[in-house]
Amino acid sequence: MNAQVVTISATFGAGGPAVGPAVAERLGLPFVDRAIPELVAGEIGCTLEEALAHDDRAESGIGRILAGAARLPTMALGMDVYFPDHTAALPGEFVEHTESVIKRTAERGGGVLLGRAAGVVLAGHRGALHVRLDGPRERRLARAAAEMPSGARAAESGRPAEAGRAAPTRTPDRDVERMLDDNDRARTAYVKHFYGVDPADPRLYHLVIDTTRLSVSATVELIVVAAREV
Repeated sequence: MNAQVVTISATFGAGGPAVGPAVAERLGLPFVDRAIPELVAGEIGCTLEEALAHDDRAESGIGRILAGAARLPTMALGMDVYFPDHTAALPGEFVEHTESVIKRTAERGGGVLLGRAAGVVLAGHRGALHVRLDGPRERRLARAAAEMPSGARAAESGRPAEAGRAAPTRTPDRDVERMLDDNDRARTAYVKHFYGVDPADPRLYHLVIDTTRLSVSATVELIVVAAREV
């Protein structure tokens, strides 16, 4: 029996935006990514831009604020953090609604969910497969640089990567390096702040894949096979 829910946690440069849709297509499930902040915006009654300001995958989302606060010597995650008044609703409300959308997706037909701590939110969901995509920093940097035109500023735009082995040789520029570090810190800060766990902890997942060593197609095949065993 195929898993009806696959959650994917991916570090920057690990190919999440390419792997997620491909896994969804193979399993005949919807890929749930952009739809989450859109649904949250509708439920709260705010604009999509406001919802994205509190989304963990947004370029300037809440994770950036949390990561910046965590780097201050007197600030620790878990303490009160000041959030600029981007919206009338508090960050916790956006996270609560995001969790609700994730749970409804799992209960109403399932899907492949990328990011937003979906694996933690659905940790106890029967029949869900939780996957982590990662790899050594230097290889993720090289891969990101190879996949992004001119060291692109649009972080992980969602364009599928080459299906060959992920061993790019292009030297990453400083913009890509900054993007990788900022994204990694932001996504880690989001999960630690709201859920009290480290997203890099392998115990949160059924499958951890070094996507800098495997092609997108091989990665997708591993996940599909695992999903059929859940």
